[in-house]
Amino acid sequence: MTLIKSNGNLIPFGMDNFFDDDFFDNKWLEKKLKHTLPAVNIKENKNEFNIEFAAPGFTKKDFNIDLDDNVLTISAEKEKEKNEENENFTRKEFSYNSFSRSFTLPKTVNGDKIDAKYTDGILKLSIPKMEVTKLLPKKQIKVA
Repeated sequence: MTLIKSNGNLIPFGMDNFFDDDFFDNKWLEKKLKHTLPAVNIKENKNEFNIEFAAPGFTKKDFNIDLDDNVLTISAEKEKEKNEENENFTRKEFSYNSFSRSFTLPKTVNGDKIDAKYTDGILKLSIPKMEVTKLLPKKQIKVA
């Protein structure tokens, strides 16, 4: 291992930049957090809204979908643990993935008939619109 002298301290070569301010900069953290939310496609047609989430690695039971006062919240949480034991070592790894996204739906959706399906890493929600009642034409009422 090659050692370099930095600020009077001996630091292994390659580690001198590790403690730079750029490493702990908010931009570094923002880049890492930016990838935690799944990509979302939203489509609207005459009868419904369709929302698709790219959320590979989850299972159907990992998702929680709530509708509260026309705010649709989709969240998922998955914890995975892996243990490997060998003669000479023991290795334990775990990972934790989660996300939460909320959407304010228009008053014209039928919240009772929202449908959700998860297939091949894609969560698909179909949100039907309510039938819009026709407005009656303006009517003049005479005073008797």
